[in-house]
Amino acid sequence: HSYRVELTLTAPVVPQTGWVVDFFDVETAFDPILKQLDHYCLNEVAGLENPTAEHIAAWIWHRTKGPLPALSSVKVFETPMSWAEYEGD
Repeated sequence: HSYRVELTLTAPVVPQTGWVVDFFDVETAFDPILKQLDHYCLNEVAGLENPTAEHIAAWIWHRTKGPLPALSSVKVFETPMSWAEYEGD
């Protein structure tokens, strides 16, 4: 499978930068997650023994929310018209 992941961040825009969060900070937070998933059998990743799009979205959320407090949702797309979205507990 190939998946596409979309992280949504919700926070006030920082007036000095015009951003909610610097994209570099998003990349830095997501890079360790990507390294655990990219080109691996997801069934063998700890916590993803049942790697449905729903479980993957929640798994990513729990590993990304700490470094990205503005995270408001994680979408995992199986196809352009089929996805699961997780918005936290």
